[in-house]
Amino acid sequence: MKFIVSSTYLLKQLQVLGGVINNSNTLPILDNFLFELDDTKLTVSASDLETTMVSVLNVESESKGNVALPARLLLDTLKTFPEQPLTFKIEDNNTVEISSNHGKYALAYANGEEFPKSVALEDPSKTVVTGDVLATAISKTIFAAGNDDLRPVMSGVFFQFSPEGLTFVATDAHKLVKYTREDLKASQSAEFIMPKKPLNLLKGILAGSEEEVAIEYNDSNAKFTFENSQLICRLIDGKYPNYEAVIPKENPNKLMIDRTQFLNSVRRVSIFSNKTTHQIRLKIAGAELNISAEDIDYSNKAEERLTCDYQGDDMQIGFNSRFLTEMLNNLNADEVRLEMSLPNRAGILTPIDGLDEGELITMLVMPVMLNT
Repeated sequence: MKFIVSSTYLLKQLQVLGGVINNSNTLPILDNFLFELDDTKLTVSASDLETTMVSVLNVESESKGNVALPARLLLDTLKTFPEQPLTFKIEDNNTVEISSNHGKYALAYANGEEFPKSVALEDPSKTVVTGDVLATAISKTIFAAGNDDLRPVMSGVFFQFSPEGLTFVATDAHKLVKYTREDLKASQSAEFIMPKKPLNLLKGILAGSEEEVAIEYNDSNAKFTFENSQLICRLIDGKYPNYEAVIPKENPNKLMIDRTQFLNSVRRVSIFSNKTTHQIRLKIAGAELNISAEDIDYSNKAEERLTCDYQGDDMQIGFNSRFLTEMLNNLNADEVRLEMSLPNRAGILTPIDGLDEGELITMLVMPVMLNT
């Protein structure tokens, strides 16, 4: 088995695949990339059993075969090469020899047959979206997903596909984000929960991409196919909570404000807040928003006044500043709207501008009880 490939082209593909590999694997074979050669087509796979990613590369070769090569060693070596052709050749002494313009390097390989086979999806449904749209949907929601191992369904992003549109939801019970595309449709309704790791990989690969991504899914797995790559992952098992039930429908108090100004003010004031609760207080009356925080233990306090456009009753409400900052950071709008009903009901944050046609985003943040 022998093939020739460009060093930078190979490195670029392997760095993407390397994101799948865990630092510590239960099966030693998972520390490797699987190389499967079929003449000029080289298929490289990486897996952690839950997620498998496969890329097809073009190489110069007239042979066939498969071999598992140590991922970390191979990546560290490739990073040091300037652009040049590399020749990979299997030697009799159980090593693969890599020849560059200046030298030869031998890597011990493992048997490619031991590498776990990727799952074939039986009877999947299919939806096609643009790469950048999918990457945006992921980055707008994933930050709100939880990290609680006891509630695994909330540690992923909920995909809800229907003929009306595509919806992506994430929540950790303190904050919730619902991102909808009404300009995209699925032929039939389906819903599934995607884990964070494959989503982060997809977000990194697909940001800015105009390529079409085919998403296939059934009850247990999802497969994303784009350009020369495929990502297959196991879905999170379980029923996603009824998120619509927690979004308050009647919110008579509406605050409209410049996003950057609001974000900077919350950031500054929160430096003075209690380090465990991160609590800030919003006091709204007329066209004035008063943002304050206090850390009684250290006698630190801060207060800022902003002008805003407000319709509703005078009110005071407390929020965790970290959640509010994350949400405001994640919106591209110049102006945002914060809708509220009572100090103990969730606030709803939405962008007023900066959205594409057919794009909707709703963020919900739970209040914290104010110590009066």
